[in-house]
Parts: sequence; structure tokens; C-alpha cells
Amino acid sequence: MVMASLVCDLTILFLYDKRAALIALIAEAVCISVFGSYTMVRLKDIAELSDEVDKVLHGKEELTIRNAKEGELYILYSELRKMTVRLRSQAETSDKDRLRMSKALADISHQLRTPLTAMNLTVNLLSDDGADSDNYRKHIHELKDSLARMENLTEALLKIAKLDSGTVAFIKKQINVSVVIEKAAEPLLIPMELKGIAFDASCGDAAFIGDREWCAEALGNLIKNCVEHTPSGGTISVRAEETAIFTEVVITDTGEGFKKSDLPHLFERFYRGENASSQSIGIGLALSRDIIKAHNGTIKASNTRPHGAEFTVRFYKRVI
Repeated sequence: MVMASLVCDLTILFLYDKRAALIALIAEAVCISVFGSYTMVRLKDIAELSDEVDKVLHGKEELTIRNAKEGELYILYSELRKMTVRLRSQAETSDKDRLRMSKALADISHQLRTPLTAMNLTVNLLSDDGADSDNYRKHIHELKDSLARMENLTEALLKIAKLDSGTVAFIKKQINVSVVIEKAAEPLLIPMELKGIAFDASCGDAAFIGDREWCAEALGNLIKNCVEHTPSGGTISVRAEETAIFTEVVITDTGEGFKKSDLPHLFERFYRGENASSQSIGIGLALSRDIIKAHNGTIKASNTRPHGAEFTVRFYKRVI
């Protein structure tokens, strides 16, 4: 339509002024030539960009265009490159998550298989012993221990799943540290007594905002870790201090302390250090970290002098 109108205008102009018509025709030819050349260059650049995108979709690491210059095409290239980097990063994260999940499932299977194997063996032995024999009672005790391990693992996994999904409804209110520590240590008093471990808690009036049950679970796992690694006749101490910024709870023991190689990984799920007990699941410290983090807190593990382990927990009064 535009070309027909242009030809019509040139024809009329040619009838009145041939020289002007010729100049106009030459000018128009130059414009069409320039526009055509520009269009060809644009199409070539777009084709190159399209080819690069196709290569990225088929495994190329990065989007690159040799002749990328300033302009609309360069803006498009820049945005596509950003998108490519982001998508690749998300893909790598997804791969890491799948690998982590695979390892976690393998660890869970292993943790469950161990007590199940022991239970099957015990049941077979029970069938060969009389109900009144000493072996029978011993096997019953082993069976109960295996069931307790499975129950603890299942409960810990359910709690972590709830924390991950964000479905936990924390009942947060001001609670004294001494109350939480008392509840946390209650299930461990008999094991401490059997090992002759002294338990010294001095928390004063320190308090923080949190859910009593969940925080007792978190601190209880830390105390339990200390009980497992403190020799007979040792001591476990709990100190608390409240400041204007945070409430700090420090739990120490007189055990062998942590291996330096274990310190960076202590709070990773299913991680078992060099000195981990045979009954360790490798999930308690990770659960404690998740609970404390959900309460706007931090946790740190370190060694004390001359020996022993130390957990430092801080519950902050404001979001950090």
C-alpha cells in the first residue's frame, strides 16, 4: 500500500518536474537500500541470538554473542543472559536438593534397618528361649531398645518435616530459662545418675520469648549430646544470662570435646562425628538448630579448655 502510494506520488511529480522526481527516486532508493542492509544485519543478529539460545537449551554453559552492541537487541541479549544464569542456578540448586534428599533417604533407611535387623534377630532368639529364662528377659530388653530407637527417629523426622513445611504453630510467650532447662533435663536425669554425672544448672531469672515444649526439645538434645560424651564422674553445666539484645544459654561438659573436622558439620542432618555413639542417629543437633532458628536464635558449638564441649545458644529479642 505504501509502495503504491509512493509510485503514484513519484509519477505525478515526474509529470511536473522530472529533475525533482529523479532526485526523489534516488533518495528513496538510497533509503530502501540502507533500510534493507540494516534489516539484514538485524535478522542476522537475531538468527545468531536464536542459535545461541538453542545451544544453551542443549547443554551449552553460557549465552554469548560476539557482535553484541548497544541497542534493543543488546538489551534483549542481556536479559536472556540473566535468565539463563538464573535458570542454570535454579537447576543446580534443584540437583543439589535431589542429591541431598537421596542421601537423607539412604541414611533414614540405614537408621531404620539397623534396629529392624536387631528386632528380627531378637524375635528369633525369643522363640528358642523359655519365658522365664534370663536370656528371654535380655532379649525383651533389647527389643524395647530397638523399638525406642525407631520411635525416636520417627518422631524426630516428623518434627523436622513440620519445621520444613512451616506448619508448626509455636505458642510463644515469655518463659524462664530455668523452667525450660528443668523440662529438657528431666528425661536424662536417670542416665546421668547411672553414669555418676553431676548436673549443675544456674540460670537465675533469665527469660526469653519462645515455645516451652519446642525449646525444651532443642536444649534437651544438646544436653543429651553432652551426656553421651561425658565420662563417668563428669559434670554438665548450664548457665544463662539475659541482656538487652538477647538471652544466652551456655551448656558445657567435661567430655573429650569435638574433633576439629566435625565442628563445621555438627548441625547437618544425619551427620555422625568420629566420636558418635553407636546409638546416635545424627539428627538431634540438626533438629535443635532448626528449632532455635525458628525462634530467632543462633547456636554455636566449640571446645572448652582444658577439654570439653560447649554449646552457646542465643535467643534474640528482635529479628536479626
